[in-house]
Amino acid sequence: MLVPRPSKAAGRQWCSLGLLLCLLLPCAAMAAGGAEAAYSASFPPPLDSYNDAHMTNSLGKVAVMEVLKHRVEMQPFNLVASLLFLGAIIHTFLTQRLRHIAHELEVRHKERIRQTGRTAEAKGYEGAKDDVSFRASLFHFLGEVEAVFGIWVIPLMVMMVWKVGAEATLNYVDHRVGYHEPIFVVVIMALSATRPVLNLAEELMRRVAMLAGGGLGAWWFTILTLGPLLGSFITEPAAMTISASLLARQFYSVRPPQRLAYATLGLLFVNVSVGGTLSNFAAPPVLMVAEKWMWSMKFMFTHFGWQAAVGIVGANTLYFLWFRKDFAVLATRFNAQEAKGGRIPEPVPTWVTFCHLLFMAWAVVNAHHPAFLVGGFLFFLAFYQATEQYQFRLELRSPILVGFFLAGLVTHGGLQQWWIGPVLRSLGEFPMFVGATVLTAFNDNAAITYLATLVPGMSDAMKHAVVAGAVTGGGLTVIANAPNPAGQSILNRYFEDGISPLGLFLGALIPTVILGAAMWLLY
Repeated sequence: MLVPRPSKAAGRQWCSLGLLLCLLLPCAAMAAGGAEAAYSASFPPPLDSYNDAHMTNSLGKVAVMEVLKHRVEMQPFNLVASLLFLGAIIHTFLTQRLRHIAHELEVRHKERIRQTGRTAEAKGYEGAKDDVSFRASLFHFLGEVEAVFGIWVIPLMVMMVWKVGAEATLNYVDHRVGYHEPIFVVVIMALSATRPVLNLAEELMRRVAMLAGGGLGAWWFTILTLGPLLGSFITEPAAMTISASLLARQFYSVRPPQRLAYATLGLLFVNVSVGGTLSNFAAPPVLMVAEKWMWSMKFMFTHFGWQAAVGIVGANTLYFLWFRKDFAVLATRFNAQEAKGGRIPEPVPTWVTFCHLLFMAWAVVNAHHPAFLVGGFLFFLAFYQATEQYQFRLELRSPILVGFFLAGLVTHGGLQQWWIGPVLRSLGEFPMFVGATVLTAFNDNAAITYLATLVPGMSDAMKHAVVAGAVTGGGLTVIANAPNPAGQSILNRYFEDGISPLGLFLGALIPTVILGAAMWLLY
């Protein structure tokens, strides 16, 4: 029997897994050693139940550390939940490495089964399959970004049941966490990735791109400008799906260098995050506050929309000029692909496209009514089957994975208000703007704005600062904005070893600064 010798690579593999396991141990130990408290079915407790409004510093502002220490003493599980959340964030930055480990394990496994005669061909049985490496499959699963927060929900639920109780845990999941957004994202992603919708979006952008010559640069600029701004009307998840799909077809297919690939990805994520601010219903962080703060569509366009459009055009122009030499080289490949034909999509009957738009409108209107939302999607599936000759193969894997990602994120995010609220209340207007931008990189921006609605006595300027910061920082990481996992899922295959969190951050940093300047200086 062939026994592989230990190697440095193998040591690194087990160290990576050990790191993930070690992240759990301090949380478990802290929970085990923490003081028992009389938790109730209302967990997590309302913020006003801490009775810490009087804790201020000499300047009359919130004494953040004192408040946080007080809240941990009252509810020790607060710290446990946040440490698990931190573990999930760290895990997202390790996914690229974990996928690389999985690939190495697969290569070694294939060589091993070839030498030991465990391949399907060597077995000689009808229907036989190659032996599968469980370790490689495990690391593949741990390396899926969309699965990270769902994975970390498991220890979170175990700890909650142990320390808070089964009743409070069930009450939290059933009544305190809203899963409307993950369900909506699954449905709208599936609808917007259909052939009629993509054909319509591509035709619209084709006409705009043709006005600028129809070259690679014209397509790139049009998709990254018009696509995100359409998000204000067809919702940001739909805009992300359509823009990423068109970029894959019209730009990433010509194999741009990695630095330009990451710059484009960063632009896409940042632009989509701010592009939904022309209306009061399309961007999740805006949707969280619009009704409570009575922000109309006119208000959004006046205070956020046109500033976002100026910033998007400015960021796109800067990157286009910066990478103009790369575009000149890629234009040759693009023109060669154009010469082969097949880029103009086959027409779809107008009535079929119209019905798809009606289904999308139904999903948008009923985004917070799951029964109508899912019911409408079931009717769409029947319509899809009846018009299959005009459709692509319906791909549900990516939407479901993204929905799983968001469901895990909101489950964790609902337990972070104990520290986010005091941090936001302690800041002035510009620090609030910068703080919201930074916090968004580590938590979904919709969660940031939702928590802001719980802070009493916020001025109009403070409200603008937190929302502007939240949408500005929505492109820095995959978890910063709800539609980002959809874009990553579509474009991941165009990056060596998958999308790197650091590469995305660097690609999005300059557009974030530009959009931040537009949001703040033009307000």
